Amino acid sequence: MMAEITLRKATNEDFEFLYDLHRQTLREYVDQTWGWDEEWQAGYFRSRFDISDKRIVQQDGVDIGCLHIEDRGDQIFLSYIALAPEFQGKGIGTRLIEAVLIQGRAREVPVALKVLKANPAWKLYERLGFTVTATSETHYWMIAHPHHGPD
Repeated sequence: MMAEITLRKATNEDFEFLYDLHRQTLREYVDQTWGWDEEWQAGYFRSRFDISDKRIVQQDGVDIGCLHIEDRGDQIFLSYIALAPEFQGKGIGTRLIEAVLIQGRAREVPVALKVLKANPAWKLYERLGFTVTATSETHYWMIAHPHHGPD
């Protein structure tokens, strides 16, 4: 039986959890891309910390990750998805992204995202139907168009 995955609205009390999650999930890729400066990262994270529209991912009531999607009218932007390392590779991220894709299909709008090239998550996004639409030195921009017709 699959564990129960739920989402709750983030609160200011989630700051430490979210920064720790950021460090655990992105440090390796940020380090490969620009180098990791802990003081700079902590300050930048603190200055941009905004809980609006962020959801804490919980498994059986335990905080395990974060999801942030932005409704941009003509598209849904998957702004942030992160799961604590011990919960990665278990299908949870796939389930969360598939739920976002279902929202896009229901509204007939694409789902878009941006991912560091160093982050192997881009392979998951590709497997789920995202294609690269643009690149920079550091990032891939990807989009999944809604499927028209029956699911």
